[in-house]
Amino acid sequence: MSHRTQVVLSDAQYARLKGESERTGVRLGELVRRALEAAYGVSGPQGAEEGLAMSFGAWTDRDLDGEAYVEQLRRGMARRLAR
Repeated sequence: MSHRTQVVLSDAQYARLKGESERTGVRLGELVRRALEAAYGVSGPQGAEEGLAMSFGAWTDRDLDGEAYVEQLRRGMARRLAR
């Protein structure tokens, strides 16, 4: 199912959108849909799972574990939390 809506754009926003449409050959509506997807992502469990899958292994190039990294950012936090 799809929905139709109206959006009011400033002249500058419309000009940027129109210019991108002319440059790429992509229609205005599709550019708006792509921008919404980029800004808000996929909703629901599928989006969460995709995000987790994309982040897998993101920390492998670091010598610190997560706890050590946070301690480095907020020195003394582990000691304060242990009280």
